[in-house]
Amino acid sequence: MTTVYQVLRESVSKHASRPFLHIPAVASKSYADEAIDYSYQEMAGLVEAQKLIYSAAGYGLGHRVALVLDNRGQFFVHWFALNALGVSVVPVNSDMTTDEIAYLLDHSESCLVISLPEHIPAITEALASAQIKLSLLDANESGSVPAAPTTAQAGVPCADTECALLYTSGSTGKPKGCVLPNEYFIVCGQWYRDMGGLCPVKQGVERLLTPLPLVHMNAMACSSMVMLMTGGCIVQLDRFHPGSWWQTVRDSDATIIHYLGVMPAMFLNTPEHAEDKNHRVKFGFGAGINPRHHGPFEARFNIPLMEAWAMTESGCGGAIIANREPRHIGTSCIGWPSDAIEFMLVDEQDIEVAHGNPGELLVRARGDDPRRGFFVEYLKNPEATAEAWAGDYLHTGDVVRQGDDGQLHFVDRRKNVIRRSGENISALEVEATLSEHPMIAQVAVAPVPDEIRGDEVMAAIILQAGIASQEQVARQIFQHCYDTLVYFKAPGYIAFLQELPLTASQKPKRAELKTLCRELVERKACFDLRDMKRRQHKRASA
Repeated sequence: MTTVYQVLRESVSKHASRPFLHIPAVASKSYADEAIDYSYQEMAGLVEAQKLIYSAAGYGLGHRVALVLDNRGQFFVHWFALNALGVSVVPVNSDMTTDEIAYLLDHSESCLVISLPEHIPAITEALASAQIKLSLLDANESGSVPAAPTTAQAGVPCADTECALLYTSGSTGKPKGCVLPNEYFIVCGQWYRDMGGLCPVKQGVERLLTPLPLVHMNAMACSSMVMLMTGGCIVQLDRFHPGSWWQTVRDSDATIIHYLGVMPAMFLNTPEHAEDKNHRVKFGFGAGINPRHHGPFEARFNIPLMEAWAMTESGCGGAIIANREPRHIGTSCIGWPSDAIEFMLVDEQDIEVAHGNPGELLVRARGDDPRRGFFVEYLKNPEATAEAWAGDYLHTGDVVRQGDDGQLHFVDRRKNVIRRSGENISALEVEATLSEHPMIAQVAVAPVPDEIRGDEVMAAIILQAGIASQEQVARQIFQHCYDTLVYFKAPGYIAFLQELPLTASQKPKRAELKTLCRELVERKACFDLRDMKRRQHKRASA
């Protein structure tokens, strides 16, 4: 098996009648009267029919088709049908602005857009605003596809054929398009299937529930591929529904869940319930849980959470997961790198750090092909590609440290490290602490210049409805952080805003955030709390 489509055909031959996809009623209610189910045979039938339509219209190797299909069953139909012909797909997040959509469609050189009807007005506006001439098709009318604008390349799809073009979130500058071949997806499925430990995946029995979007590698490459390879069922939500989550877990008979880092904190804030442990879930797979929530969540809900590390660029060729004991719960442990990986931890000069010291994680595949299972390149950006692969290692931008037992512990993204008076402060750590405060709806943390200390910590905050943006509130929030973290990590400045600069995937746009915070300090449009941040003050309040 060298392509995603071939994996599908193999699974159909073994698991034809088994469920492939289940979309719960809570996820389908906007367009269907009840839950939606597809067996492997049913999905294959739809794929083969759509494949013939695309083939007759001239689509094949060298073409890209953009998919604005959210987390619907249609996404899989079109992805697999196009993959069979060697066409790459460009998943588009429908939450993006028209400018962001226009950029992706133009930069990717997509030759067709398949969209849900409700997103067509936004796509039409994006195309018009950027003066992009591109065929746009309603996904509900995909029985007739416009002819391909160019002739397909000769050849047969293989492992090296581009399968998808996924765009990074773009915390700085424009998003970069990661070219991902079929091999990338196959390695993801194999890695997940075979990782073992506390994450056993059995053939033909698992039901994996995920709220994550198919425009990201976790859902598209990890959960989708491992179920496809093992004859399991993908339980695909449209998004995270906190109020109905546990009922969906039980009703769907989920045996595996994928989680977001914020989810455990939200569940721990709900009243305990007799049904908390009433489920069939063997383990959860995710990243970014607040270490303080990890143990309490597992104790309350009886679900071991496997913290993992990966990025779009690394795929599962460089993935790391804490799926064996001891997991060092409460320490941001991401596990031992597998024997298939080579890694280094380096300082800002790319010099390897001493054991136990934090450094940027560099990874590659062990063996003759260090890029096996990784992204191929950033589309139209050879400079960024070369920078990412300097020294034949992928430079991840993530800072980790290695413990005495060899396991790696996540510290922060290098670009999110605030350096104050010689101390390195993780913006993510401060954000996680502040997000626990009941007055805060959203928060992002960034460095601002300080003439004495180099950088100072600043928190940009959206308050919960009904909370006044006044100095007393700022000081209460500061005190919460000050009481939880070492004094120098508390925000020296706090600004209350109506909105934050976020990407379509709801991550802070770090470059814009830094600029905004700097401007707010210069305009004195924030609360200056640096007088509360003295070590002596900390002791006095203890």
